[in-house]
Amino acid sequence: MVAMKFAMIGCGLIGGKRLATLPEGSLVVACDTEVSRAEALARRSPGAVATGDYHEAIRNPEVNVVIVSTMASALSTIALAAVQHGKHVLVEKPGAICVEEMEALHAAAEQRGVKVRVGFNHRYHPAFQKAREIFSSGDLGPLMFIRARYGHGGRVGYDREWRADPALSGGGELIDQGVHLIDLAGWFLGEFTSIEGHASTLYWDMPVDDNAFLSLRTPSGQTAWLHASCTEWKNLFSFEIYGRNAKLHIEGLGGSYGLEKLTYYKMLPEMGPPETTAWEYPRGDQSWALEMAEFLRDIAEDRRPEPGLKEAIATLRIVRTICKNSNKPSP
Repeated sequence: MVAMKFAMIGCGLIGGKRLATLPEGSLVVACDTEVSRAEALARRSPGAVATGDYHEAIRNPEVNVVIVSTMASALSTIALAAVQHGKHVLVEKPGAICVEEMEALHAAAEQRGVKVRVGFNHRYHPAFQKAREIFSSGDLGPLMFIRARYGHGGRVGYDREWRADPALSGGGELIDQGVHLIDLAGWFLGEFTSIEGHASTLYWDMPVDDNAFLSLRTPSGQTAWLHASCTEWKNLFSFEIYGRNAKLHIEGLGGSYGLEKLTYYKMLPEMGPPETTAWEYPRGDQSWALEMAEFLRDIAEDRRPEPGLKEAIATLRIVRTICKNSNKPSP
């Protein structure tokens, strides 16, 4: 197998998290429009060089994998350039700020025969990995619905940051944290063919949404009821999966979201209080490392990344529908 050598484009918080998942010495070039940030990241990986020009990073002949962790407006442009140069790409969610950009990226990846994974890392949190294991066992019985909430409270000046500018972010809370909820719900329930809901700006002085309320249904009528918010004040994550035989509840994501925990409520034949089992995950977030390991397997085994462009396109279509229904900036 050819050794993977990486270019990191976007050297902020997420770029730093991504670097920590790479094999030692595998970073070739770090790139950021703020070259000082690229230089700081490059110093963490002996032999890496820094640049402010993403074209230079992509063209580097040593690089065969590009990680794109910029602000949302630049994601698809850089990812597309990398794909056109024959590089495999891991691009942060949402992957693009409009459906058409994502479809163009998908077409290019198919033409060049490279792998593109979209960074929906929440699938790799330990509570979700355990939940998926239980779901796959069939113990939940047929799924009925999902109820989920994800939110944070912002900070002073939040409505003047780049996330509040639709030209840079593509939208508000829905395309920021909401896409994680949509992706996770689809992972368990499948395709959503009925899309209802709205996005609102209830608190912050900005043109994008700060709250989004979604009701998504599958062809068989299973429902995902989702709420994404940046008026939560205390960071919150709650994801409940309801089957006919049992329920799973994932709470917290670690850090400011609280201890990550999965609770399994199993219905008894006589009903009444359920049999309850809980798992706690206090050892920190390994989702970034697990996701990177899966991407390297995608490349080595020539398999379609999941979540990849197909899932990202479906997610952005849902976001676009909700935004259009709400007269909000739409991807």
